[in-house]
Amino acid sequence: MSAPGYDGYGRNDGAQVPPPQPAYYPQGHPQPQPQYGIANQGYGYNQQPPPPAYGYGQPQQPAAPPKYDGGYGEPVGQNLSNVAAPKPYEDDSEFGASFSDAAIRRGFIKKVYLILFTQLLFTFGLVAIFIFTDSVREWAQTDTGLYFYIAAYLLFIILYIVLVCIKSVRRKSPGNYICLGAFTLCFSYMAAMISSFHDTNIVLIAMGITALVCLSISIFAIQTKIDFTLCSGFLFVLCMVVFLFGWSSLITYYTWGGSRILNCVYGALCALLFGLFLIYDTQMIVGGRKYELSPEEYIYGALQLYVDVVYLFLIILSFFGGGNN
Repeated sequence: MSAPGYDGYGRNDGAQVPPPQPAYYPQGHPQPQPQYGIANQGYGYNQQPPPPAYGYGQPQQPAAPPKYDGGYGEPVGQNLSNVAAPKPYEDDSEFGASFSDAAIRRGFIKKVYLILFTQLLFTFGLVAIFIFTDSVREWAQTDTGLYFYIAAYLLFIILYIVLVCIKSVRRKSPGNYICLGAFTLCFSYMAAMISSFHDTNIVLIAMGITALVCLSISIFAIQTKIDFTLCSGFLFVLCMVVFLFGWSSLITYYTWGGSRILNCVYGALCALLFGLFLIYDTQMIVGGRKYELSPEEYIYGALQLYVDVVYLFLIILSFFGGGNN
């Protein structure tokens, strides 16, 4: 019985068709392998369709990707004069991420503490004049000195709000230095005025204790692994507690008279508050924490540290008492 015939499309038509014979290839010519998927398409069993022609009959070759010169985005050989230079460091926020360059951080810290030491030198120099010069001490305790104290206090509040809230003022030189100098003069006069009502030895002791406390707090803030920049909510709550406690103490003083224990508790809360603020501000300036100051905020950083140190001095001075009048 002969094999059934096929019509070339896989169907058996019942005819007796002999199977296809393999193609003859001369000796020395390799036999091509069958190309699956193109059989019975009009090109023969083992033949390939001609490649598609593009242009002048040559197959189109894919273009090689251009080579770039180190990330500037310009191919090699082209003019690079129109490539924009990298922008300098700019940050419009008061608080940001870590500084991109360690040299920027070191320069920022040096500038902040240089301004701070200049402010403290002027403040404690003025305090020394008020406590060592009898004529100045007597003038400070008159009504004229009191009027100057009230004017300095009002100007102190205005300048503090301006420097903290208006970014353009504290970042533009020389206006920022002028405002900071006027602020330092007002706060220095207030500290000197208060010191004139205390004994000279007590003022000197308060200065020494303040220097030791601020130095130890600053070292702790730099070395500790605790991130106090995340404690802004706690500091706000403590500020509200101190504020309300102060008003209640004032009402108690004018209603039932003063209390030494109540004054000590209030002073301890104030000392704790400004000690924590000193840690917070130091870590914001030194950096390496979750939040830190922008390198453009050297006036703001020096202002905050200065306020913390002088308020600690006044609080420590109030603990000792010893007023002359």
